[in-house]
Amino acid sequence: MRAWSLIRFYTILVYIFMFAPIAVVMVLAFNSSQFGGFPIEGFSLRWFYRLAENEAIMRALKTSLGLGLLTAVISTTIGILAALALVRYQFRGKDFITTLLISPVLVPETVLAVGLLIFLRWLHMPRSFLLLLLGHSIIALPFVVLVVQARLVGIKKEYEEAARSLGANPLQTFLGVTLPLLAPAVFAGAIFAFTISFDNITATLFWRPSGMETVPTQIFGMLRNSVSPEINALGFVMIVITVGVPLLAGGAARYFARKRT
Repeated sequence: MRAWSLIRFYTILVYIFMFAPIAVVMVLAFNSSQFGGFPIEGFSLRWFYRLAENEAIMRALKTSLGLGLLTAVISTTIGILAALALVRYQFRGKDFITTLLISPVLVPETVLAVGLLIFLRWLHMPRSFLLLLLGHSIIALPFVVLVVQARLVGIKKEYEEAARSLGANPLQTFLGVTLPLLAPAVFAGAIFAFTISFDNITATLFWRPSGMETVPTQIFGMLRNSVSPEINALGFVMIVITVGVPLLAGGAARYFARKRT
């Protein structure tokens, strides 16, 4: 019993160590004082108004949202096709392709970022938004493949064969049978891809073109000058987006699942 009590106590300390900085940022975002500290002097939304008036921050937020949505669309589309090929078909080199698709998870992100940058420099391709989108899609693709593949394994192939026997062509079978059954995994994979892209900073620092900022790189640049209260407000917005979007998606998925039953 004493051992389990120590394990619980240690676990609580680890969680406090992990989430205490996040709680501090969220509380200080509403501090009326320009100098962050405790106890806070008063409740205020002035720093959020300052964010809305800051063109550089709003431009970075729009870039991150657009980049995240495009990354979700590209990586989810490719991930669905790759999962279908790996689960439903047998072909030479299947294990190698599986390893290749999952390798971005295994390779350190800095190594991947430097390697892709050097390769494109060898091709005389400058850093651009297209390179940034390509890199984020590569990083997010393994998560989509794993989620969709795990769901597809549990879908009986007999459902698709029944649709084909009734006259449906492969595209109709996919759109009418396979995709609706895959919808929860596809949705989850897209959310994974969006949050991974939105939060990424390590690879983004290597791939972004000069003058383009995302929310994480904007925060990083602001921290190099001084710790402004606007950083706390921007961090609060970022936390709300990265945590709120999956929670809303999970709630919507459960709602529609109950409605369907």
